[in-house]
Parts: sequence; C-alpha cells; structure tokens
Amino acid sequence: MSTGATILHADLDAFYASVEQRDDPRLRGRPVIVGGGVVLAASYEAKALGVRSAMGGRQARRLCPDAVVVRPRMSAYTAASRAVFEIFRRTTPLVEGLSVDEAFLDVGGLRRLAGMPVDIAARLRREVREQVGLPITVGVARTKFLAKVASGVAKPDGLLVVPPDGELAFLHPLPVERLWGVGPVTAAKLRDRRIRTVGEVARLGEAALVSLLGAGAGRHLHALAHNRDPRSVQVGRRRGSMGAQHALGRGPHPPESLEAIVAGLVDRVTRRMRGAGRSGRTVVLRLRFADYTRATRSHTLAKATDDTRTVLDTVRALLRASLPEIGRRGVTLVGVAVGNLDDAPVQLPLPFHRDPGADLDAAVDAVRDRFGAKALTRAVLLGRDTDPEMPRLPD
Repeated sequence: MSTGATILHADLDAFYASVEQRDDPRLRGRPVIVGGGVVLAASYEAKALGVRSAMGGRQARRLCPDAVVVRPRMSAYTAASRAVFEIFRRTTPLVEGLSVDEAFLDVGGLRRLAGMPVDIAARLRREVREQVGLPITVGVARTKFLAKVASGVAKPDGLLVVPPDGELAFLHPLPVERLWGVGPVTAAKLRDRRIRTVGEVARLGEAALVSLLGAGAGRHLHALAHNRDPRSVQVGRRRGSMGAQHALGRGPHPPESLEAIVAGLVDRVTRRMRGAGRSGRTVVLRLRFADYTRATRSHTLAKATDDTRTVLDTVRALLRASLPEIGRRGVTLVGVAVGNLDDAPVQLPLPFHRDPGADLDAAVDAVRDRFGAKALTRAVLLGRDTDPEMPRLPD
C-alpha cells in the first residue's frame, strides 16, 4: 500500500441526469428523471425526494410529481464519458476505469511534475467542469477502498482528502453500509447484533465476523474496517466477466415475459463477447426481488463458449429453477453475465447432425455480428420494450 494519500477516486455526479441538465439549461436546478418505465438516473434534486435508480417510474413520479422525465440519450452519455476519460489519462497514465462515470487514478509519482495529490485532484475537477461541463467528486486516500469511501462522503460536487494519520478517525464513525460488500442482507445481520458503525465492525474481531458472516465476507470486512486494502490501480486489465441487466417495475411478471427478457440480455452479452474475442464458462443469473434483496444463480459449463444458444439454454434453466421464489417475492431486476472469461473464443465445428435450432442460432449470431443488433430481432422480443444499451468501458 502507498505510504501517502496518492490514490484518487473520481466519480461523476448523477451522470446521466447531469448531462441532461448540462445540455438543456431549462432543467438546471430542477428534479430530473432519466427513463420513464424504470428510473435509469435521477438528479440530486430528485434524489432528495427519495427517487433512486432502478425504481419504477410510477413510484418515482409519486415521490416527485414535479420531476421532468426525459428519454435517455446514450450517445450523449458515451461522448461525455470519453471526454472525461481523456482528462483522466492526461492527468496520469495510471487510470483504472470502473464504469463509464468513475475511475481510480494513481498520482503518486507526479509530485514534482504536477504538485501534491490534492492540487492534482482540484485541477482535475476544474478541467472536467470547464471542458466537459459536468460536476465530478474526487476522494483522495492511501487505499482504493478509502478513496472510494471519501468520494461517497464528499458527494455531490466535492473534494475530500483523508490523510494517512486520520484514516481510522474518518472511517470508524461511518455506517456499516459504507463498507464494500455490505448490502441490505449483511447490514441487517450486523444491525441485529447492534453493530451500526465501521468502528464497531473493527472492534468485533475477525473470528466473530467469520462466525456471523462466513469466512470470505468476515475476513473481507475485517480488513476493510481497518483500512487494509493492498490493491494497486490496475491499468488495461481485461474484464473477468461481461453482463447486462434489465430493470422491471413492481407489477407481476409472467414467466414468458421473463424468458423474453433474458433472451434479449443473452443476445447482448454474447455479441459483446464475440466482438471482444472472449469466451466464458460460468453463466450467471442475477435477480433483485421486490424487497431489494438480491440473489445469484450460476452454472459452470464444461467448456468455454461464446455461443448464444448454449448460454441462453443455461440461463433459461436457472430462471425456471428460480420461478417459485420469484412468484413468492416478486422481482424488480434481472441480470445475465458470463464469467471465467478466456482471451480466445472457442471455435467449434458445426456438424450436420447438430440440432437444427442451434444451427439457426449460429446463423442469427453471424448476421447480427456482421450487420448490427438491429438487423434481426427475436420473435419473442417483438413489441416489447427493451432497455437501451448503456454506454460502457471498452471490453
């Protein structure tokens, strides 16, 4: 770990909504919701009234009846993201993109050239504001974990430096939800034990955390509660998985509707995999239930693949096994991912005795890969609203 506070976590504020407010002066200072059926993003004015990403549009409008609802413009968000990342890379060659609107930057070797980390962070914020027209929050700390926590505390449009001699004094009073990996379920387990702050997690001890949460989660949270995070900023690291997700309203969702949704998600994911020259073995179905708890179902294949039919058959089996739980609890988000990615796709021959449906899927993949996703549409997706493809970092 660095001996000084030299890692920056830079995070654009309410990214999609901020782009809309930048491009339409009439929206500035007003509550803005991006997306109608499901909230893709909300401005801070809307967030102050309880609107959150992935919330159903009807619920969001009940909470914030004066909100302006705008359709997403993915090309505008992609252009803004690229412009901001250009500033990141001009600031330092050590940039690790986390998503289209946030990144870690290591500025530890730039003191003589560019000044102290706090000065570099302030200049970065100024350049993003002046050149791209967007607010950005930056946290500065000795570890990646703490830099991300600092940017979260400093939002919106802030700058916060955590000096090495003040790390635990800053971290320990914060609520347990600030720890990476603490979602609603883990937070509830901790609060049931009257553990509400990071400092109380640190004082509990590793053995007690392991007993309460399991070996992996217990050791992970114990380390973070003491700000032990040895990870360096990684440049050019290839993805370990690729995925896509679809947010749903709170109404009932029949099985045939969910199967159509996962078909569209699998099409999107496997097309990205082939475009990036990747294949994977572990197929993952992610669910978020109506109470906002989450579940993950996965199956590991015998061989890596980028074949749409193989991945889709696996996801459908995982979905069907989950339908009883979905029926009881409701579902508000479905996601599909493929992990354990290899760098080279598996090229399998297409024997004449293979299932004709599989050959048809392979032909559809070839047409879509060559002519684009809109060249062919699955029959089950006709007439259905599909999520717009989100801007993303290069695969």
